[in-house]
Amino acid sequence: MKFLCDVHISYKLSNHLISLGFSSVHVNEILDRSNTKDSHICKYADDNDLIVITKDSDFRDFFFINGTPKKLIKVNLGNISNKDLIQIFTDMKPKLRKLYAKPNFLVEIDRDSITWIELE
Repeated sequence: MKFLCDVHISYKLSNHLISLGFSSVHVNEILDRSNTKDSHICKYADDNDLIVITKDSDFRDFFFINGTPKKLIKVNLGNISNKDLIQIFTDMKPKLRKLYAKPNFLVEIDRDSITWIELE
């Protein structure tokens, strides 16, 4: 499983995903780094079969309107601590492994729930 962490996602989460045995890259390590346009991030993620992790609602809109990125995790938790966000991803690991094989999905993480949406 491979992830691409957007600019507002901490390197700590990206590194933690690696420690869990996943592949993870931060947007600041690719393309135009923090200046990379969202549309280019989407294309890069789709071309490399990466799951985008973001706090940016534009990606959610792109997902539903343009069908990209194909695999998206939208974090709707504001200024959650890195420790708490890392724990959420650790807890989601088994479900993420199953979902990764799906061609299109959106996971939205809110304070009280996690919503899983699969598209055909």
